[in-house]
Amino acid sequence: MLSKPQISLRAKQLLCLAALLPTLAFSQAWPTKQPIKLVAVFPPGGSVDQVSRIIAPVLAQQLGQSVVVENKGGASGVIGTASVLSAPADGYTFAVVFDTHGVNQSLIPNMPYDSKKDIVPLILVGTSAMVLTSNVGNEYKTFADVVAAAKAKKNVSFGTIGNGSLGHLAMALLGKNANMEFNHIPYKGGGPLMTDAVAGHVPLAMGTVFLSKPHIDNKRIRPLAVTSLKRVPEFPEVPTIAEAGFPGFEAPAWWALLASAKTPPDVVKRMNEELNKVLQNPEVSQRLSAQGIEISGGSVDKAKTFIDKQIDTWAKVVRENGIKPD
Repeated sequence: MLSKPQISLRAKQLLCLAALLPTLAFSQAWPTKQPIKLVAVFPPGGSVDQVSRIIAPVLAQQLGQSVVVENKGGASGVIGTASVLSAPADGYTFAVVFDTHGVNQSLIPNMPYDSKKDIVPLILVGTSAMVLTSNVGNEYKTFADVVAAAKAKKNVSFGTIGNGSLGHLAMALLGKNANMEFNHIPYKGGGPLMTDAVAGHVPLAMGTVFLSKPHIDNKRIRPLAVTSLKRVPEFPEVPTIAEAGFPGFEAPAWWALLASAKTPPDVVKRMNEELNKVLQNPEVSQRLSAQGIEISGGSVDKAKTFIDKQIDTWAKVVRENGIKPD
C-alpha cells in the first residue's frame, strides 16, 4: 500500500503527464494537419521571394506536406512578419525575412512586435556581401576615389533600395567612423535603383551582389568595394572595405526563417533540422550560391545570436545618425 507522500508524488506525475499529452499529440501530428505557409515579407521578384521559392518545394518533399509561398510586403518586412505572429502559433505559418528585419526595431515607431522577444529564428539561411558600384562613365574608378571625394566634402551621392535599408546604414556607419560625408538618395526598391545607376542618374549605388551582378556583368556599372570581411567569389578582384583602409568593417546582407516565439519547441527543433537538410540539398545550394548567397545553416541559437547582434549593431547606427523612416 502506498504512503501518503508516495500517493502525492504519483498524483503530481500523472498531472504532469496529462498536461503534456496535448503537446505530445500535437507534435506527433505535425505537419499532417494542413499545408505549411512561408510568408515572404517582400513582393514577388526580389531575393526574399526567390529564396522562399527555392526552399519551399524541397521542404515539402521532405515533410510530405504542401508548402506554399505567400508574398506579403510592406514596411520593410514588418507587415508580413506581423501577419505570421498574429496567426496561430501551431507550426504552419513562418516568415522568410531579409536583413531589414535587423533594422526595423530601431527605425520604425510603434512596432507591432518585439523582434527579440516575440520571435524565434528557425535558421539563418545565409549571408551575402553588398557591393558599392559606380556608373562606368563617372569619376569614381576606385573605392579610393570615393573616399578622397567624401573626405574632401564633395557632396558624394549614393543610392540604395530605401531609407533605413542596410545599404543606407552601412554607408552611414562608414561615414561616421571615417569622418566622411555622403548624400543618401533612397529609392523604392532595387529595380528603380539599378535603372538610375545604369543610366548615370545616381553616381554610386549600394546593393546586394544578387541585385548588382547582372549589371556589373554587362559592364554598365563598376564594382568598387564589397561589405563582407573577405572578398566574394563573384568579384575576386574587388577589395573589401575592410582591406581598403577600414579594418573590421562588415555589413552583410542576410536571409532567415522565423516563427512565433509561442511555437511548440518540438516543432521549432524539427523545422530547424529539416531546413538544414534543405540547405544541404545540392540543387538548393547551387541555386542560392548563384544569387551570391553564402549558405549558413546551423542551430536556432546560432541564428538568434547572429540576428540579435545585427539588431544591436544597426540600432546604434540609427540612433547616432538620427535616421528616420520614410
